[in-house]
Amino acid sequence: MLNDQDFLRYSRQLLLNEIGARGQQNLQSATVLLCGLGGLGSPAALYLAAAGVGTLILADDDRLHITNLQRQILYQTNEIGQLKAEIAKCHLSTLNPHVRYISLSYRLEGGCLDEQVCDADVVLDCSDNMVTRHSINAACIRYSKPLISASAVGFCGQIFLIEPPWKHGCYACLFPFTNEVQRNCRNSGILGPLVGVMGSLQALEAIKTICKISTSSTGKLRLFDGISLQWQTLTLSRNQHCTICAKYVEHKKCSSLPDITKGDLYD
Repeated sequence: MLNDQDFLRYSRQLLLNEIGARGQQNLQSATVLLCGLGGLGSPAALYLAAAGVGTLILADDDRLHITNLQRQILYQTNEIGQLKAEIAKCHLSTLNPHVRYISLSYRLEGGCLDEQVCDADVVLDCSDNMVTRHSINAACIRYSKPLISASAVGFCGQIFLIEPPWKHGCYACLFPFTNEVQRNCRNSGILGPLVGVMGSLQALEAIKTICKISTSSTGKLRLFDGISLQWQTLTLSRNQHCTICAKYVEHKKCSSLPDITKGDLYD
């Protein structure tokens, strides 16, 4: 139940017909897993904490580096060298002490990844490499969890939402796994506000999903050009031969899906 302080703190979103008291209670009962607390995860975590999501699982095994500060707005210069997940928990607790924060400063893979995905209502993929993205995607398929994935490089960003019953496929349908070196912020650069836009949209989609707000985002890949400020929308379709979601749809068994869990983690 909402108390007087809740009504004051969340008053502006409670005024929205799409949220109201019921939506706020849904938020307070929800658990969101953020995989990565870098440029995408920083704004996403801030907005979800401010919105009153009941439990935030903050997963990142990295330590803060000076090169992160240009875009990862959760952190401060005097925290360089500290674990991002612990710093994030500290700052977010100051913003909203009524949220439960679980900080995970170790690599999410295998059974550890499965456990956290299983406990979450919504998963945000805020990582920065293909191996991790495929691992998160496979785990979300196994446990039938909505996945909101975003990425950004240079002046371009993209975001999409996929959810059961995977009518539009999964991340592996869109981006088949490859060992080829991908563009990322380390080799191509990134502008801070660009990842801020994409991470904020991940938080928006998570809130809409939790509050059961009707959306046309499911199965849509939205591409953003930060220079022209233009969007392009593509409709995804399931690959009938996908080794991840096609097997799930055919057999309705998550346990037989492959698990890709090796490689570097978050930005």
